Amino acid sequence: MDKIRVVLIEDHDLTRFGIRALLKEQGVEMAGEARDARSGLNLIRSVQPDVAIVDIGLPDMTGIELTQQFRAAAESPDTKVLIMTMHDDEEMVLAAFAAGADSYCMKDISGDRLAEAIQTTAGGNAWIDPAIARIVLSQVKLSQPSTATATVTINKLSSEDSGMISDYPLTVRELDVLELIVDGRSNAEIAERLYITIGTVKTHVRNILNKLCVNDRTQIAVRALRAGLIK
Repeated sequence: MDKIRVVLIEDHDLTRFGIRALLKEQGVEMAGEARDARSGLNLIRSVQPDVAIVDIGLPDMTGIELTQQFRAAAESPDTKVLIMTMHDDEEMVLAAFAAGADSYCMKDISGDRLAEAIQTTAGGNAWIDPAIARIVLSQVKLSQPSTATATVTINKLSSEDSGMISDYPLTVRELDVLELIVDGRSNAEIAERLYITIGTVKTHVRNILNKLCVNDRTQIAVRALRAGLIK
């Protein structure tokens, strides 16, 4: 497998040096560094890395604003954005994903976990630090029709995603299961709450993941955030 090419945008020298050392240990290729957002934007556009690691607290604009501008320009659509921060502030977390961030991690992350986050992000999946995953999950809000056989079409995704979900809409029972997943319930607890077997719960969970084209429960929440499905 080719090395993942990473750009690092971080204004604090010691932090930047430390992250660079961690990435080197993990065999990640550093494609460039920047100390501010404007330089970082130019760097991303010229280098077009697989992943841009962006500090949320840059001096000239926030990492969220950088991400928003980068996504709006759509000049390097294959580059993924991994936001890095010292704080698990709910407003910032939600704003980052709304701006188009792909993943979000804390600065006290270990080298192994950072490598995992980068690899996951480069592969097109969201990676969320366990410290803030609950913030994302707790924000998912989906409306439910009144009948158990009805289906729900999600209309706020990209044209590609909305087409996919219109072909494979979530049933109301799947939404029941999804709400309990977001509430942190285990399969056994979901089965007890909905008066169904654990096997049936597993089937519903598998269907939800397949219909939303995601790999785990946290990524369901990220897709909902990116789609504007939260209130």
